[in-house]
Amino acid sequence: LCTMPHERNPGSDLDMKWVNSVHINLNSMNRRCAQHKVRRSIKMGWQAAWLLRAVTCIDLTTLSGDDTESNVKRLCFKAKKPVRPDIIKSLGVDNKRIMTGAVCVYPNRVREAVAFLEGTGIPVASVAAGFPAGQTPLKQRLEEIEFAVSEGAGEIDIVLSRNLVLQGKWEEVFEEVKAMRAACGDAHLKTILATGDLGTLDNVYKASLVCMMAGADVIKTSTGKEGVNATFPVALTMIRAIREYYQKTGFKVGFKPAGGIRAAKDSLSWLAIMKEELGDDWTKPDLFRIGASSLLGDIERQLYHNAFGRYAAAHQLACA
Repeated sequence: LCTMPHERNPGSDLDMKWVNSVHINLNSMNRRCAQHKVRRSIKMGWQAAWLLRAVTCIDLTTLSGDDTESNVKRLCFKAKKPVRPDIIKSLGVDNKRIMTGAVCVYPNRVREAVAFLEGTGIPVASVAAGFPAGQTPLKQRLEEIEFAVSEGAGEIDIVLSRNLVLQGKWEEVFEEVKAMRAACGDAHLKTILATGDLGTLDNVYKASLVCMMAGADVIKTSTGKEGVNATFPVALTMIRAIREYYQKTGFKVGFKPAGGIRAAKDSLSWLAIMKEELGDDWTKPDLFRIGASSLLGDIERQLYHNAFGRYAAAHQLACA
């Protein structure tokens, strides 16, 4: 289980007055995000350092119908050694333990991942609760969470009932997430909002608040299966909900963008917006994760260029 240097979010009572007061200025959000992507550029040696930090924040993921034990074993091996040793040595960080933030799999693959990662300290995350649609009875969703935890998962990525959000049934959303937090026990709860299905940024902010009040340790943008996944306006909305929750309660909640993040330069933009909006604590893996399956390959390619002054051919870097 990932060590948390901060106190875990215990949740609170549902504050509907706070939830109902939410109103998002869409034009302002879009303008802030457009400026961020244009103005924030990290170069030279600083870029290598930030890319290495991004590696440690990746939830290395495989969520395919054809996942097998060998797929999971390969993914776990890559999680333990995400960057070629000669690159690490050339960058002068061979004394650091550079590993990914977690490995994320389906519940049936959790036991294998736990075995392959034994002794590394890398947590195994499992999707659960009817991922990705969440359209199964609550009893079954809770049982799936309990099964994943019993198999050794240290983190559980659950999906929100989007139908309840769209109907404004915030009390029911709160009670469901609270029950899922209880089912997780000591495992950390990451709540997927599936923002591409929520319709408005007001709903995104309200859903973020309700999930945090229910005890979510991390709020996450997407399953990666929606038509629209991790966009900056949605992310900024969630990040500012996290900031407001921290200011009012004193408890830190993490953030995880997921879906469509494939380029190394995008990971730098995500880290930069976390630093600007929330501070340094939210650029570390206990409070910030990136859900990705192909991002690591591009980061390793950029690190190779930083180390040796040229880009590697595709066959020179191992696939995740």
